[in-house]
Amino acid sequence: MDEEMKGAAQDGNIDAFYRKFEDNPSILKQIEALEFVETPLHTAASCGNTDFAIEMLSLRPSFGRKLDPRGYSPLDLALRNEQRDTVKQLILFDPKLIQVRSRGRKTPLHYVAENDDADLLSEFLVACPSAINSRTIRRETALHLAVSNKCFEAFQVLIGWICRTGNTRILD
Repeated sequence: MDEEMKGAAQDGNIDAFYRKFEDNPSILKQIEALEFVETPLHTAASCGNTDFAIEMLSLRPSFGRKLDPRGYSPLDLALRNEQRDTVKQLILFDPKLIQVRSRGRKTPLHYVAENDDADLLSEFLVACPSAINSRTIRRETALHLAVSNKCFEAFQVLIGWICRTGNTRILD
């Protein structure tokens, strides 16, 4: 991604993006062809430029599943940079982003569990119930991570969810 495109994403300047797009209509396809790349969606999500991020996700839904060179998805970056509004809008647009695996095969659900973010954990479980079954490279579930990181609130949310849904197989 060139500096002009990156600047548009950092500033949340959708008009500047479209001007760049007019100059090179295949720019998104070129970015998409790369395996591990920081897309405009990664940049916008990191900076909390929600409208720009959703615009990118609308144009290229595949960008939501792409990992950057450090192994993070756009949703991971929004979480790590505490861009809560962007996080919520991304999962509203595509709840399956909660299951995108990044470094160590961790998902955003794992991240919120190990960081004791009970509010987002609850929202993630409601938006994408099957995400609770995801396991890391070490075969850990969100529940394992909550316990090992002494995240009491996340533990309570997860146990409550398990009791309500009857999904006891993740206790293994």
